[in-house]
Amino acid sequence: MVQVTLGRTGITVNKNGFGALPIQRINKEEAAVLLKKAYSNGIYFYDTARFYTDSEEKIGYALSDVRENIYIATKTMATTPDGFFKDLEISLSNLKTDYIDLYQFHNPSFCPKPGDGTGLYEAMLEAKSKKMIKHIGISNHRLKVAKEAILSGLYETLQYPFSYLVNQQEIELVNLCAENKMGFIAMKALSGGLITNARAAYAYLAQYPNVLPIWGIQKEKELDEFITFINDPPTLDDKLAAIIEADKEELASDFCRGCGYCMPCPVGIDIPNSARMALTIRRSPVDVYINGEWQEKMKRVEECIHCNNCKDNCPYGLDTPTLLMENWEDYKTFI
Repeated sequence: MVQVTLGRTGITVNKNGFGALPIQRINKEEAAVLLKKAYSNGIYFYDTARFYTDSEEKIGYALSDVRENIYIATKTMATTPDGFFKDLEISLSNLKTDYIDLYQFHNPSFCPKPGDGTGLYEAMLEAKSKKMIKHIGISNHRLKVAKEAILSGLYETLQYPFSYLVNQQEIELVNLCAENKMGFIAMKALSGGLITNARAAYAYLAQYPNVLPIWGIQKEKELDEFITFINDPPTLDDKLAAIIEADKEELASDFCRGCGYCMPCPVGIDIPNSARMALTIRRSPVDVYINGEWQEKMKRVEECIHCNNCKDNCPYGLDTPTLLMENWEDYKTFI
């Protein structure tokens, strides 16, 4: 078993966190089966957010009876102290608990600090003094904000996208966290589904002892594979290294990561999926995407009004309208 300690928090778990964003897409009982099975097989870190609709409620429903044995991380997108405490109270109620192990600012456009005029960091400190939360973290998709958070010394953890498709700057973030005794939680370790070999993904992250990946789990077969990694962790051999290099050659460019911060679209385009369709369709059974439902979704790209809301809100600076049209033109070659 490979374990990770999240920086100064002292939270120590095996190198498999449960990313609970996807369970909002399945019903309560299906989610409970997954969550209970994860727990019974040694997965003890669960990451969710107020933004993930009913994800928190499902965790509370499934795991409240073992609350003292697990670590729960959740997030707030609040922009005011009042909103912060409203979110926190709702999260506590949903999760059926009286404390959150790790409370995170959810992808803020800046790094909240004491005295910045927002009162947000002060709210974190107040919540901690009241024992409503134990540790303070930040989640982000912006390199500048992430680096500022690390160097500020104000945060115990950083949650940031990290997979074998990253560039050198993102690797430096991981190392900077280690130097500053700050935990690093890797979201999108499968790059939103574009990485299809979980063993390769795990083996790559295993090179970084301070990184805790949170795997987005929606299906039992996905969970079963990650469970096998607990007692039989993959290591980076020549075969897996070759898979990684081939994927890097194909995928390591300006592609949509599927984070969803471009949504909602005023004309109903499914931006995260449509903007990465050219890659997705080549890495999945074609018949999954060549059907009436997906043809209708992709054709909606033609209705783009070029409001640039998606472009302005993309944390990776992508020209999303152009990316959408390129993917639509590519998709048409399959139909």
